[in-house]
Amino acid sequence: MQGYAPVALHDVKQVDAAVALHDVKQVDAAVALHDVKQVGTVGRMSSSRVWYAAYGSNAHAARFDCYLRGGRPAGAARSYPGCRDTTPPSATRPLWLAGSLYFAGTSTVWGGGMAFYDPADCTGRGSVAARGWLITGQQLADLITQEMHGEPGTRPDLEQRVLALAHRTREGRHELGAGRYETLVTTRSLDGTPVVTFTADRAHPQHERTQPSRGYLATIAAGLAEAGHRHAFLPPIL
Repeated sequence: MQGYAPVALHDVKQVDAAVALHDVKQVDAAVALHDVKQVGTVGRMSSSRVWYAAYGSNAHAARFDCYLRGGRPAGAARSYPGCRDTTPPSATRPLWLAGSLYFAGTSTVWGGGMAFYDPADCTGRGSVAARGWLITGQQLADLITQEMHGEPGTRPDLEQRVLALAHRTREGRHELGAGRYETLVTTRSLDGTPVVTFTADRAHPQHERTQPSRGYLATIAAGLAEAGHRHAFLPPIL
Protein backbone atom coordinates (compact mmCIF):
# COMPACT_ATOMS: atom_id res chain seq x y z
CA MET A 1 0.00 0.00 0.00
CA GLN A 2 1.19 3.49 -0.71
CA GLY A 3 1.55 6.33 1.77
CA TYR A 4 2.24 4.37 4.97
CA ALA A 5 3.81 1.16 6.22
CA PRO A 6 1.40 -1.80 6.38
CA VAL A 7 0.20 -2.74 9.86
CA ALA A 8 -1.63 -5.83 10.95
CA LEU A 9 -5.39 -5.64 11.26
CA HIS A 10 -7.74 -5.05 14.03
CA ASP A 11 -9.55 -5.88 17.18
CA VAL A 12 -13.10 -5.30 15.90
CA LYS A 13 -14.61 -3.83 19.06
CA GLN A 14 -11.78 -1.34 19.57
CA VAL A 15 -11.77 -0.24 15.94
CA ASP A 16 -15.54 0.31 16.06
CA ALA A 17 -15.26 2.37 19.22
CA ALA A 18 -12.49 4.50 17.77
CA VAL A 19 -14.36 5.06 14.52
CA ALA A 20 -17.46 6.11 16.46
CA LEU A 21 -15.36 8.75 18.20
CA HIS A 22 -13.88 9.97 14.89
CA ASP A 23 -10.47 9.71 16.55
CA VAL A 24 -7.76 8.82 14.06
CA LYS A 25 -5.17 8.22 16.78
CA GLN A 26 -7.45 5.76 18.55
CA VAL A 27 -8.18 3.98 15.28
CA ASP A 28 -4.46 3.58 14.61
CA ALA A 29 -3.94 2.26 18.14
CA ALA A 30 -6.83 -0.18 17.77
CA VAL A 31 -5.58 -1.40 14.42
CA ALA A 32 -2.17 -1.98 16.00
CA LEU A 33 -3.77 -4.26 18.62
CA HIS A 34 -4.11 -7.08 16.16
CA ASP A 35 -4.31 -10.84 16.03
CA VAL A 36 -1.97 -11.78 13.19
CA LYS A 37 -3.11 -15.39 13.04
CA GLN A 38 -6.77 -14.45 12.57
CA VAL A 39 -6.76 -11.50 10.18
CA GLY A 40 -3.35 -11.02 8.53
CA THR A 41 -2.05 -7.63 7.39
CA VAL A 42 -3.52 -4.47 5.91
CA GLY A 43 -1.43 -5.10 2.83
CA ARG A 44 -3.15 -8.43 2.23
CA MET A 45 -6.57 -6.95 3.07
CA SER A 46 -6.15 -4.15 0.54
CA SER A 47 -5.99 -6.65 -2.30
CA SER A 48 -8.79 -8.91 -1.04
CA ARG A 49 -12.21 -8.53 -2.64
CA VAL A 50 -15.41 -6.85 -1.53
CA TRP A 51 -18.78 -6.47 -3.24
CA TYR A 52 -19.33 -2.74 -3.62
CA ALA A 53 -23.10 -2.19 -3.87
CA ALA A 54 -23.65 0.80 -6.18
CA TYR A 55 -27.17 2.23 -5.88
CA GLY A 56 -26.60 5.55 -7.67
CA SER A 57 -24.91 6.52 -10.91
CA ASN A 58 -22.01 4.15 -10.17
CA ALA A 59 -24.33 1.34 -11.22
CA HIS A 60 -23.64 2.47 -14.80
CA ALA A 61 -20.56 0.68 -16.22
CA ALA A 62 -19.13 3.58 -18.25
CA ARG A 63 -19.62 6.00 -15.37
CA PHE A 64 -18.04 3.61 -12.84
CA ASP A 65 -15.08 3.11 -15.16
CA CYS A 66 -14.24 6.80 -14.73
CA TYR A 67 -13.77 6.17 -11.00
CA LEU A 68 -11.51 3.21 -11.70
CA ARG A 69 -9.40 4.48 -14.62
CA GLY A 70 -10.06 8.22 -14.54
CA GLY A 71 -12.04 10.46 -16.88
CA ARG A 72 -15.26 12.42 -17.15
CA PRO A 73 -18.64 10.63 -17.45
CA ALA A 74 -20.97 11.67 -20.25
CA GLY A 75 -23.22 14.49 -19.04
CA ALA A 76 -21.16 15.15 -15.91
CA ALA A 77 -19.37 18.37 -14.98
CA ARG A 78 -16.37 16.79 -13.26
CA SER A 79 -13.42 14.57 -14.15
CA TYR A 80 -12.06 11.88 -11.82
CA PRO A 81 -8.41 10.93 -11.22
CA GLY A 82 -9.15 7.20 -11.03
CA CYS A 83 -8.00 4.54 -8.58
CA ARG A 84 -4.38 3.64 -7.95
CA ASP A 85 -5.28 0.13 -9.05
CA THR A 86 -7.18 0.43 -12.34
CA THR A 87 -7.95 -3.30 -12.65
CA PRO A 88 -11.56 -3.83 -13.82
CA PRO A 89 -14.04 -5.49 -11.42
CA SER A 90 -13.72 -9.26 -11.24
CA ALA A 91 -17.49 -9.68 -11.54
CA THR A 92 -20.80 -7.81 -11.43
CA ARG A 93 -24.30 -8.83 -10.39
CA PRO A 94 -27.67 -7.34 -9.39
CA LEU A 95 -28.19 -6.83 -5.65
CA TRP A 96 -30.98 -5.71 -3.33
CA LEU A 97 -30.32 -3.67 -0.19
CA ALA A 98 -32.75 -3.54 2.72
CA GLY A 99 -33.76 0.09 3.32
CA SER A 100 -34.72 3.04 1.16
CA LEU A 101 -33.29 5.47 -1.39
CA TYR A 102 -33.74 9.24 -1.33
CA PHE A 103 -32.39 12.31 -3.15
CA ALA A 104 -30.99 15.32 -1.29
CA GLY A 105 -28.60 18.23 -1.56
CA THR A 106 -27.17 19.52 -4.84
CA SER A 107 -24.70 17.58 -6.97
CA THR A 108 -21.75 19.51 -8.40
CA VAL A 109 -21.40 16.76 -11.00
CA TRP A 110 -24.95 16.36 -12.32
CA GLY A 111 -26.90 19.25 -10.84
CA GLY A 112 -29.98 18.49 -8.75
CA GLY A 113 -30.28 16.03 -5.89
CA MET A 114 -27.86 13.23 -5.07
CA ALA A 115 -28.84 9.62 -4.30
CA PHE A 116 -28.39 8.40 -0.72
CA TYR A 117 -29.10 5.03 0.86
CA ASP A 118 -30.82 4.78 4.24
CA PRO A 119 -30.43 1.27 5.68
CA ALA A 120 -32.56 2.17 8.70
CA ASP A 121 -35.70 3.07 6.70
CA CYS A 122 -37.58 -0.05 5.61
CA THR A 123 -40.97 1.65 5.28
CA GLY A 124 -40.85 2.22 1.51
CA ARG A 125 -42.22 0.13 -1.33
CA GLY A 126 -39.40 -2.39 -1.13
CA SER A 127 -35.69 -2.90 -1.06
CA VAL A 128 -33.18 -0.72 -2.93
CA ALA A 129 -31.96 -2.00 -6.29
CA ALA A 130 -28.18 -1.91 -6.61
CA ARG A 131 -25.37 -3.27 -8.75
CA GLY A 132 -22.59 -5.25 -7.17
CA TRP A 133 -19.03 -4.66 -8.35
CA LEU A 134 -16.40 -7.13 -7.12
CA ILE A 135 -13.37 -4.90 -6.42
CA THR A 136 -10.46 -4.71 -3.98
CA GLY A 137 -10.56 -3.09 -0.58
CA GLN A 138 -8.06 -0.48 -1.74
CA GLN A 139 -10.25 0.39 -4.74
CA LEU A 140 -13.20 0.87 -2.38
CA ALA A 141 -11.15 3.29 -0.26
CA ASP A 142 -10.13 5.18 -3.41
CA LEU A 143 -13.78 5.43 -4.50
CA ILE A 144 -14.79 7.02 -1.21
CA THR A 145 -11.84 9.43 -1.41
CA GLN A 146 -12.88 10.52 -4.91
CA GLU A 147 -16.48 10.99 -3.81
CA MET A 148 -15.14 13.50 -1.29
CA HIS A 149 -13.12 15.25 -4.05
CA GLY A 150 -9.83 13.85 -2.78
CA GLU A 151 -6.84 12.26 -4.50
CA PRO A 152 -6.54 8.47 -4.00
CA GLY A 153 -3.67 7.54 -1.70
CA THR A 154 -3.70 10.83 0.24
CA ARG A 155 -5.97 9.61 3.08
CA PRO A 156 -4.14 6.72 4.81
CA ASP A 157 -6.23 7.24 7.95
CA LEU A 158 -9.45 6.80 5.97
CA GLU A 159 -8.02 3.86 4.07
CA GLN A 160 -7.08 1.99 7.26
CA ARG A 161 -10.58 2.40 8.67
CA VAL A 162 -12.28 1.38 5.41
CA LEU A 163 -10.16 -1.75 5.12
CA ALA A 164 -10.79 -2.71 8.74
CA LEU A 165 -14.54 -2.17 8.63
CA ALA A 166 -15.24 -3.51 5.14
CA HIS A 167 -14.05 -6.97 6.16
CA ARG A 168 -15.91 -7.25 9.43
CA THR A 169 -18.59 -9.91 9.72
CA ARG A 170 -21.36 -7.89 11.40
CA GLU A 171 -23.82 -5.58 9.66
CA GLY A 172 -23.66 -1.93 10.64
CA ARG A 173 -23.33 1.76 9.81
CA HIS A 174 -19.98 3.43 10.45
CA GLU A 175 -19.48 7.20 10.23
CA LEU A 176 -15.95 7.84 8.97
CA GLY A 177 -16.35 11.60 8.68
CA ALA A 178 -18.80 14.45 8.14
CA GLY A 179 -18.78 14.27 4.35
CA ARG A 180 -21.85 13.41 2.34
CA TYR A 181 -20.51 9.96 1.36
CA GLU A 182 -18.28 9.22 4.36
CA THR A 183 -20.51 6.69 6.12
CA LEU A 184 -19.65 3.09 5.34
CA VAL A 185 -22.48 0.53 5.47
CA THR A 186 -21.60 -3.13 5.93
CA THR A 187 -24.58 -5.28 5.01
CA ARG A 188 -24.06 -9.01 4.53
CA SER A 189 -21.79 -11.37 2.63
CA LEU A 190 -22.09 -13.35 -0.58
CA ASP A 191 -20.24 -16.65 -0.48
CA GLY A 192 -18.02 -15.23 2.24
CA THR A 193 -17.29 -11.93 0.45
CA PRO A 194 -18.45 -8.74 2.25
CA VAL A 195 -21.13 -6.53 0.65
CA VAL A 196 -20.54 -2.85 1.44
CA THR A 197 -21.61 0.59 0.26
CA PHE A 198 -21.38 4.20 1.44
CA THR A 199 -23.87 7.00 2.09
CA ALA A 200 -24.42 10.12 4.23
CA ASP A 201 -24.52 10.16 8.01
CA ARG A 202 -27.85 10.71 9.72
CA ALA A 203 -27.13 14.31 10.68
CA HIS A 204 -25.81 15.50 7.33
CA PRO A 205 -27.06 19.06 6.60
CA GLN A 206 -27.97 18.21 3.00
CA HIS A 207 -30.70 15.75 3.98
CA GLU A 208 -33.42 18.09 2.73
CA ARG A 209 -35.05 16.32 -0.21
CA THR A 210 -34.31 17.76 -3.65
CA GLN A 211 -35.12 16.77 -7.20
CA PRO A 212 -32.39 14.99 -9.19
CA SER A 213 -31.54 15.92 -12.77
CA ARG A 214 -32.89 13.89 -15.67
CA GLY A 215 -29.39 12.93 -16.75
CA TYR A 216 -28.60 11.57 -13.30
CA LEU A 217 -31.80 9.53 -13.16
CA ALA A 218 -31.23 8.21 -16.67
CA THR A 219 -27.71 7.09 -15.74
CA ILE A 220 -28.94 5.28 -12.62
CA ALA A 221 -31.76 3.58 -14.52
CA ALA A 222 -29.43 2.51 -17.35
CA GLY A 223 -26.94 1.06 -14.88
CA LEU A 224 -29.57 -0.96 -13.05
CA ALA A 225 -30.84 -2.29 -16.38
CA GLU A 226 -27.29 -3.28 -17.35
CA ALA A 227 -27.02 -5.21 -14.10
CA GLY A 228 -30.15 -7.20 -14.88
CA HIS A 229 -32.75 -5.39 -12.78
CA ARG A 230 -35.76 -5.75 -15.04
CA HIS A 231 -38.33 -4.48 -12.58
CA ALA A 232 -36.32 -2.07 -10.45
CA PHE A 233 -37.95 1.20 -9.50
CA LEU A 234 -36.77 4.59 -8.32
CA PRO A 235 -38.54 6.15 -5.31
CA PRO A 236 -40.78 9.22 -5.54
CA ILE A 237 -38.49 12.17 -6.17
CA LEU A 238 -39.99 14.45 -3.53
